[in-house]
Amino acid sequence: MSTVAHCPALLVSAPASGQGKSSVTAAIARWHRRQGRRVRVFKTGPDFLDPMLHARASGAPVYQLDLWMTGEDDIRRRLHAAACEAELILVEGVMGLFDGAPSSADLAQRFGIPVLAVIDGSAMAQTFGALGAGLARYRDGLPMYGVAANRIGGAHHARLLRESLPPWLAWMGALPRDAALALPERYLGLVAAAEVGDLDARLDALADAWGEHASTALPPPLAFAAPAPASPPHGLRGTRIAVARDAAFCFLYPANLDLLRQAGARLEFFSPLAGEPLPQCDAAWLPGGYPELHLDALSQRHDLFASLRTHCQAGKPLLAECGGMLLLLERLTGKDGASAPLAGLLPGTATLQNRPAALGLQEVALPEGVLRGHTFHYARAALQLQPLAVARNPNGGPSAEAVYRRGRSTASFVHFYFPSNPQAAVALFRP
Repeated sequence: MSTVAHCPALLVSAPASGQGKSSVTAAIARWHRRQGRRVRVFKTGPDFLDPMLHARASGAPVYQLDLWMTGEDDIRRRLHAAACEAELILVEGVMGLFDGAPSSADLAQRFGIPVLAVIDGSAMAQTFGALGAGLARYRDGLPMYGVAANRIGGAHHARLLRESLPPWLAWMGALPRDAALALPERYLGLVAAAEVGDLDARLDALADAWGEHASTALPPPLAFAAPAPASPPHGLRGTRIAVARDAAFCFLYPANLDLLRQAGARLEFFSPLAGEPLPQCDAAWLPGGYPELHLDALSQRHDLFASLRTHCQAGKPLLAECGGMLLLLERLTGKDGASAPLAGLLPGTATLQNRPAALGLQEVALPEGVLRGHTFHYARAALQLQPLAVARNPNGGPSAEAVYRRGRSTASFVHFYFPSNPQAAVALFRP
C-alpha cells in the first residue's frame, strides 16, 4: 500500500439537521457507482443507521470518522486505505456544519476535505446563494467547494438557485421535492436498511433524480498520507464470540467487528428473533438495536434466556450494549405501553419514552481501560445495582451513563467504539 494515496473527496454537510444530507450522500454514492466508479463513504460521528444506507448505496462497508471518539490516527488510516482503492470518497457530516465539538467543519479543516453544503431550497430562491456564501465564509480556512439543493420544485427553481451562487462556489446538483424519494424514518433516525424491502429501488430513484441536475465536476484529488502503522490487537486467538445480529440487535460498528477478528476471535452470529440458540462460545455480545419493537417474539425466548444465564454463571464474558442490556432486564415496556418479561439477568425494568432519554459522546474508565463511545436512546431504566463506573460526556452534557457489572457480564446504555482502546475492548471478551 502506497504511503501517499490520491483521491477526490467531499464532506457532505448542511446548515442544520433535516436538510437532506443522508439522501444527497446516498444519491451521489449510487450515481457515481452506476457510472462505474469505486466509491467509499464514511459517516462523521457516532451513527449506525446512516452507514447501513450508504453501504447499500456504495456497495462497500461504511466506517466512522470522529476526531474525539475514533481519534485522528484512526481517521488517517481509514482515509488512506479508502484512497488507495477508491475513485471518490464521501464523508457525511453530522448535524449542522459547525455544530458540536468536534464539528464536521473541524474534521474538514483538519484533513483538508472540501465541503459540499446541502441546503433545503424548498422555500427560497436567491437567498439560497446568500446562505451558501455565509457558510463558506463563516470560518477562515474552511475548504468549501460547492452547494447542492434539496427539495427543489422543478427545473426553473433549480436554475434560480444555481444562478444565485457566487462564481467561486460550485453548483453540485439537486434533488426534487418528492415524497417517493423520502427514506423511511423512526424515532432513532432512518429505518434500518435491511428492513426497507425496496431500498435498492429507492436508491436508484435517488440516483436518477440526482443525475438530472448533477455536475460531473469533482474537486482535485487530495493526498492522503498513511500514518505510522498501529500495533495489531491481540489476545483473542481461538476465542469464539457469539454476536446477536438481526432487526432487534443491529447496531454494530464494522470497525468493532474488524478489531475482534484482528485480535484472533472467531465471530459466531445468531438471530434471537429467528429462534436461533446461543452458539457454543467463550464470550458473547448483545449489541444495541430495537428489542422494544419485537417484545412478543423476544419474550418467548426462554431457551435463550436460560443459555445466557448458564453462560454468565460459568463466568464467561458477556457485553450487553443499550438494547442488549434491555434484553437482560426483568421487564421492558414499549412506547405503545405493551410490556413483557425478558431474561431477568439484571434486576430492573425499563420503559420507552416519547422523547430521548440520553444523547451524547461518552467516555468510561473501566478496570480494563478507558473506552470511548456514545449514547442515544429513549428508554428509562431502573436497575437495583450499584454501577461499576459512570461515563463522562466530554462536552459537559447531561448524559452520563452508568456501567453495570455482574461477574464477567458488563452492561450499559453506552455503545463502545472498540478501536478507541483496542486492548481494553479485547479484555472485555477475553475468557
